[in-house]
Amino acid sequence: MSFTHYGNFILSSVIRERACGWASPRGMPRLTPVKRKPAKKAKKAVVFFEVEILDAKTKDKLCFLDKVRTLFFSFHVFWYPARQSIRLDPKGKSLKDEDVLQHLPVGTTATFYFRDLGAQISWVTVFLTEYTGPLVLYLMFYFRVSFIYAPKYDFTTSKHWVVHLACMCHSFHFMKRLLETLFVHRFSHGTMPLRNIFKNCTYYWGFAAWMAYYVNHPLYTPPIYGEQQIRLALIIFLFCQIGNFSIHIALRNLRPPGSKTRKIPYPTKNPFTWIFLLVSCPNYTYELGAWFGFTLMTQCLPVAFFTLVGFIQMTVWAKGKHRSYLKEFRDYPPLRSPILPFIL
Repeated sequence: MSFTHYGNFILSSVIRERACGWASPRGMPRLTPVKRKPAKKAKKAVVFFEVEILDAKTKDKLCFLDKVRTLFFSFHVFWYPARQSIRLDPKGKSLKDEDVLQHLPVGTTATFYFRDLGAQISWVTVFLTEYTGPLVLYLMFYFRVSFIYAPKYDFTTSKHWVVHLACMCHSFHFMKRLLETLFVHRFSHGTMPLRNIFKNCTYYWGFAAWMAYYVNHPLYTPPIYGEQQIRLALIIFLFCQIGNFSIHIALRNLRPPGSKTRKIPYPTKNPFTWIFLLVSCPNYTYELGAWFGFTLMTQCLPVAFFTLVGFIQMTVWAKGKHRSYLKEFRDYPPLRSPILPFIL
């Protein structure tokens, strides 16, 4: 037997031993079977994206991310995530935080446009600042501090009970807003541009001072129809305040904590929410009703002007939200109007 033949025999014996566990011939020691390693699972293909980020205004290249596994923020620390707006088109809408790169209509090489939203501030801070100012300012006029009216009226009280009622209603409204900001509202966006707080505070604080000056003025005259008008106005005011709070609770319950989920709001067992059958933004409807009641109660021109301006602004917000509902939900109830049933 040649060496080659013998070698082939031994090789074939080893193969048989490993396969069947037999004893080898010619007194060779038994070979123990060898366990085969399990085949490795095929690795999933990893798709890398090359992302180019341009300035939305100048079209200058800000950075190029090869095999994206990092954040734009790591290259530009000054532009922290809250102030970034990343878009597919320079004039398009900002991409949402939950958008996934693989699900966007782009190839493996994508171009995005960046816009700086400016310094940001949390919504909670904004609301607390906006609502604390009117509360404090109105009380200063109500107590007639020394530097507001003539010295002879310092720290005096009005002889008309509607003035005291108006102060209680105004304070109640803004206290309610402060408490809702802390314990009820859930914000889909955590921040807003810092510059907006100056505009918003000018609006709320300025109107509060203007209204309070005339309602608490020593020469203020009560409504024409007296107690009947005041009582009717108080009923409207309180009814709408309860309705507004009910809507805020219903909207809060639509969004779990820490979630940005959007759902169609529907009426609940609370009768104040049944207005959802006809209106997309009943919180604005009730807000408008409350200020109409306050206007009727005080019969004061600055209060009426504030109600009108607020109505215009809330209409703009309601129409925008109504359009958003129609675009996002195909089965959105067709009978609803933005803010006023069957009218607007």
